[in-house]
Parts: sequence; structure tokens; C-alpha cells
Amino acid sequence: MAASTHTVTNQAPPLSGHDVFTTDRALAEAVGRHVGADLLDEVRGELSALGRAAGSTQLQEWGTQANENPPRLRTHDRYGRRINEVEFHPAWHRLLGKGVSAGLTAAWDRPAGHVRRAAAFVVWTQVEAGNGCPLSMTHAAVPALRTDPELAAEWEPRLTSMIYDRELRPARHKAGVLFGMGMTEKQGGSDVRANATAARPLAEDGAYELTGHKWFCSAPMSDAFLVLAQAPGGLTCFLVPRVLEDGTRNVFLIQRLKDKLGNRSNASAEVEFDGTWARRVGEEGRGVRTIIEMVAATRLDCALGSAGLMRQAVAQAVHHCTHRAAFGGPLVDKPLMRNVLADLALESEAATTLALRLAAAYDDGGEQERAFLRLAVPAAKYWVTKRCAPVAVEASECLGGNGYVEEWGMARLVRESPLNSVWEGAGNIQALDVLRALRREPAALDACLREVGRARGADHRLDGAIKNLLTELADLDGVEGRARRLVERLALVLQGALLVQHAPSAVADAFCASRLGGDWGSAFGTLPHTLDLASVVERARPVS
Repeated sequence: MAASTHTVTNQAPPLSGHDVFTTDRALAEAVGRHVGADLLDEVRGELSALGRAAGSTQLQEWGTQANENPPRLRTHDRYGRRINEVEFHPAWHRLLGKGVSAGLTAAWDRPAGHVRRAAAFVVWTQVEAGNGCPLSMTHAAVPALRTDPELAAEWEPRLTSMIYDRELRPARHKAGVLFGMGMTEKQGGSDVRANATAARPLAEDGAYELTGHKWFCSAPMSDAFLVLAQAPGGLTCFLVPRVLEDGTRNVFLIQRLKDKLGNRSNASAEVEFDGTWARRVGEEGRGVRTIIEMVAATRLDCALGSAGLMRQAVAQAVHHCTHRAAFGGPLVDKPLMRNVLADLALESEAATTLALRLAAAYDDGGEQERAFLRLAVPAAKYWVTKRCAPVAVEASECLGGNGYVEEWGMARLVRESPLNSVWEGAGNIQALDVLRALRREPAALDACLREVGRARGADHRLDGAIKNLLTELADLDGVEGRARRLVERLALVLQGALLVQHAPSAVADAFCASRLGGDWGSAFGTLPHTLDLASVVERARPVS
């Protein structure tokens, strides 16, 4: 008799064994828009293979193992020698190796390289977000190093390699390397000009000795790092290798690993430089200008990573509600739950569509597209990353109590969801960067207005939102206090313009009615009941 109480019914099966790329219609369609016909079959095949791997039970288990077994710091070996090494679970290395081999550090010289990488980053984030950090920084280091052609010639082939080599040895003996970054200091945070790390020139041309403390150094197991320090000529960018040419370890003292809310599989550290050898990148006093393209690339990755997390949260919620019955039928068919799921799906699709459009601008590389990126990247980074946490929390609630239990995976998404809003400059930094671009680079605003102008006349609510945005932009007196409001409106108008042009009418109509037309409440699930919400939810379903 008692055994019958252990019969399990009405539980959704695991969401596994599917193609994460192909079943994400918004992502697959964006790739189809932005990749030329001559390459499209190749790129789709590549992304579908990665999508099948990402949706497999095996890789999902690796993601769980990497998070349940976070990295450990080994400051000394058994003989008492300082070694400053970080140990990772084998699952972390398997995932990182798979990410490198999938081209997540190899965008800059591949045809349609940024779009194919961006789509892969969205897919890969859904397996395990932590290893996205070293992949992102390695990818983003390339434009910074290109300010010094000699350094770029030496390091770029290793950075863009599809070979993962985890051993610490001189870079010239490695087929592939990873880069980290150390900008943040205790007294400065995002105010990098408060940097106190000192750089003393050495006799060798371009060589310096660093002394200082970095409060947040990401991926400390990497082969080299880009850091900022105060040289005699001012704030300067430097390359710090972990292992010197003669095989000895550089002075890179890992003091502790951060115990973070989320992103637990990835190591973030406090490090000390004490007579640390470094090579100057770019000119003295031009550190911010040297590093700025790296920062822009990592900010785009923050938006892409948040888009991936939102997609996974929505996919899990829709999948669960499709298979879970309540009150006489499937949850997905209940009008109120359908409203919640559709609302979440809109947020996810808008984030993906905007992020892939930015990646396409990188591939284009023209003057107008570069101007567009100058304003659109910080706006997208601000808004898309801000939307990730509420989406993850609401999606977990769709699973009821299961969503609050670790083994269901939603708790990990919730913990991860605020991260991209904080890293690479928190919300206020992005808003202020938009203001800086508006004041100093009129071509950036012109490019953004051209972008939204392509959709004018297609939806009256979008037209009204564009008009309101122009009114806001016409009065920049005392604008700092309302900078967030302005950036939010810019991001929403960009998303609306893209959805009106490219998304199904049900999606575009619902987005414009709620986000631009004001027919929306303060929580998810408050869309107008007259909309075609069933079509929006069906589009977001990960498995038919």
C-alpha cells in the first residue's frame, strides 16, 4: 500500500536531447538575416551541432558538476613554494575546451565571425555561464592588442586558436591561450582613473615592473592579462604574462578567490603585483583609449550572455507548463499562465534580436555601423542585462516550488541573472557612457535614428515612442538625473524597431502594445488580453 505513494505523476520530463540553437526561433532567424547566403548553410550546420551538444544530457551534467565543485585556490605546493594556481573540476575544463573549439574566441577574422560567435555564445551560456568569462575576455583582447602591431602579430594567432591548452608554460610553446583582465581596484571600482597600481619602466624597451593590488581579476588561471597601471606618462595598458619566456612564473600573487553569489564555476580573484614583469600595450597615458574596444566587446557579451540566460529560463518555463497539468488541463493553456509565458518570451526575443543586430554591425565594420555601436552597445548592455534578473525569477516561479530547488536548475539561473548588469560597468556607468556619446559623437545618434527610422510608419505605438525619444533628446539640460530613463527608452525603441521589421506580427504587436504603448502592468503577465498570446508562447516552445 505504501509503495503507491511513491508513484510519480504530473512532472515535466527533463528538457534535454534537443537542439538549443534550431529550436530557438528568434536566434535562428536572426542568424538567417545577418549571414550571407553563401555561408548560411555552413553556419547553421556549425551552430546546430553546438546546439545539439548544448541540449545533451551529458553537457548539462558537466554544467551541474562545474557549479557544484567550484574552483579552489592553491597558494603553495607541498614544499612551501608559492605557486598561485587555481584548481578546477574536470567538467570545467571539458566545457571550456568545447567553447574554444566551437570558435568562441575566433571571431575577428572569420567570415560572419561576430554573428556566428554571438549566436554560439547565446547557445553556450545556456549550458554553463561561468566559462563564458574567459572566452569573452580572450575574444575581446584582440582589438586592444591590435593597437600594437608587434604584440598583435605575436599573440593574436594564439588568442583566436580553436585549441584549448590548459597547461601553464611560456606562450610561445602553446597552440592556444586564454586572456584575463584586471582593471578594478579597491579604491576605484568603475572609476579606472583612480587606479593606483604603479608601473616603473625597465631597461628593455616597452618593459615595466608593476606594483599594486587588483580587487577583481577575472579568470586568474589564464595565460596572460590586460591590466591598467599608472606609468610616468599616465594611465597605461599592460600585458602581464603568467609565465615568462624563460619558463619561470611571473609575480602574480593570488590572495584569495571571491565567494560570489552566482558564476560559481568561474574563478575571480584578488591579486598582488610586486615587481611583476609587464609589456606596455599602446602609448603611455593612453590606457583607457587602448582598452576601450576590449570593453565594448565584453559589454556586448554581457548582453549576449543575458539573452542566453533569459532564453534558457523561458524555455524551461514553457517546457514545464506544457507538460504540467493543473485545474483540469495543461498549464500552458491556462489564460493567466499563457499571459505570463508570453510576456517572458517577448523579453527574451527582444534581447536576442537586438544583441545579434549589434554583432552584425561588428561584422559590417563600416563607419556608420561603428557609430551605431558606440551608442547602441552601452544602451543594450544597460537594458538587456537589467531585464535578465526579473525574467529568471518569474520563470522560476512558473515551476512552482520546483523552481526553488537546486537540482531543477532554475536557482542557478536566478543567481547568475544579475551578474552581467554588474560586470563591465554597472547600470549607471552604461547610462553615463550613453550621455557621453550623445554629447561628443553626433554620428552615433544619427546612426541609431537611421536604424529606428527604417521601421517608421509600421506601427503607431513605435512611431509615438520615437517621437517621445526625440523630445527627450532635444533637452539635455540636467540630463544626468534622468539618464536611465533616456537609455531605457532608446533600448526599447531599438528593440521595437527590429521586432516590427523582423518578428512575427503577434510578437511585434504584443511588444509595441506593452513596452511602447503603455498597455502593461508592473509585473510579468499583464499583457493586454486581446493579443494573440498563444502564438507568442508557441514560438518560444523549445521542443514541439
